[in-house]
Amino acid sequence: MEIVQERLEREQKVQVVQTAPTVPYEVVLNDDTVKTIDSASELPDPSNLKEIREPMIRANIIIPGENIGDISKLCQDRRGIYRKTEYIGPQRVILEYDLPLAEVIFDFFDRLKTATRGYGTLDYNFLGFKADDLVRMDILVNGQAIGALSLIVHKSKAESRGRAIIRKLKAEIGRHLFEVPLQAAIGSRVIARETISAMRKNVTAKCYGGDVSRKRKLLEKQKEGKKRMKQVGRVEIPQEAFMAVLEPGE
Repeated sequence: MEIVQERLEREQKVQVVQTAPTVPYEVVLNDDTVKTIDSASELPDPSNLKEIREPMIRANIIIPGENIGDISKLCQDRRGIYRKTEYIGPQRVILEYDLPLAEVIFDFFDRLKTATRGYGTLDYNFLGFKADDLVRMDILVNGQAIGALSLIVHKSKAESRGRAIIRKLKAEIGRHLFEVPLQAAIGSRVIARETISAMRKNVTAKCYGGDVSRKRKLLEKQKEGKKRMKQVGRVEIPQEAFMAVLEPGE
């Protein structure tokens, strides 16, 4: 992806932003109309929603018998539903799980390979769409929702996922001349927040002794300037910040 992006920017002069991969969702409106969406930004108003359905797969995971515990935990962490275990040899096992496709598309296979030291394999079939308790989580930078960072998550995981993403964004977005709040929100409810502190200039450096009111006046002037800057200032978001949602951590 990085090579393709670099060539597009260098050869075609096209600015490209990589974002997290998504899966299609089916949304059922109050009038029973079914609509397919490809991103969280397309999700209709919650008051007009009856339910959200996500794509499900049936995964057959072939692993060494000694890794059953690790892979079972991995599947359960990804909201997997256990189906059966089948032994195909003295040291080989097939685990069958139903999993949401959104929990598999990014790093599930990498984690499977890591846990089994490269001996695990994965095969899956698409089952269909299943309704679940899903919500849209928006990421706000300096009070503005960034559509490319919005995602649909399970309600039970929203808070922990939001906190992890906000922490990563704080590490990726550089400091500005004004304070930058980072928030994860579901509707109007903020579920996670971090703040990138402002770069400060010592405006009292030239004040040697004298009346303290002079220093206080300079500090108040700086504070008002930063307040105005925060209202109109533009936050530069690097490419790495858009990819931070891919690796929220466990």
